[in-house]
Amino acid sequence: MTDVIENLSMDVPELLRRAAALVPAHVRSDVGMSAQDVLEYLGHDEWEVALGVLEDFDGIHWQPVEYWTFLADAAQQMWLKHDAAWCHWRATETRNGLLLRADLQLISPEAGGRRLPIPGAGQLRPMWGIGSPDLPDGLADLHVGFVWVESAREVPPGGQGHLRLCPLSPANWRHLSPGDQITMHEQKPVGGIATITEIQIRESFAT
Repeated sequence: MTDVIENLSMDVPELLRRAAALVPAHVRSDVGMSAQDVLEYLGHDEWEVALGVLEDFDGIHWQPVEYWTFLADAAQQMWLKHDAAWCHWRATETRNGLLLRADLQLISPEAGGRRLPIPGAGQLRPMWGIGSPDLPDGLADLHVGFVWVESAREVPPGGQGHLRLCPLSPANWRHLSPGDQITMHEQKPVGGIATITEIQIRESFAT
């Protein structure tokens, strides 16, 4: 609670500077930017651009949860609700020590699949049949996992999408590997089939 109160007392530039200070000097974003680039944008009052650069550092291996909390608080002060939700999502991934990506193919509505799109920003939390090395073949091992659609606002009925999954019980998902298939369950029959494309596991992390 003390950390939350302290964050609320900071303005946007200070929150972004605090986050930038947590970026290791050798780390680069997906487009090759560094913490120094963030500070230069802040020097020109380009707050939203600086936030975008800081959000673009992928992975879960060096970021403490505090990093994403700074960014979420900055986004909220700028009234950027989607960015704030994204940073809260990333904070949860970091806290869980698990980053999980998958490609989803929804079952068509004609074959019994869902008739509404999957919303993109982490609202949907279906059950997933993730299998388990401790269960005999053919037995479902169902666990809740929130869905964030990447590079799109939604997945249309019967369509395909690139997902990040955020499990409620992350320890139960750590046996998965790229290429594994899991099934999405909202009702009978199966609503979709997802193929794991990436899994990052962080064994120890700061909170």
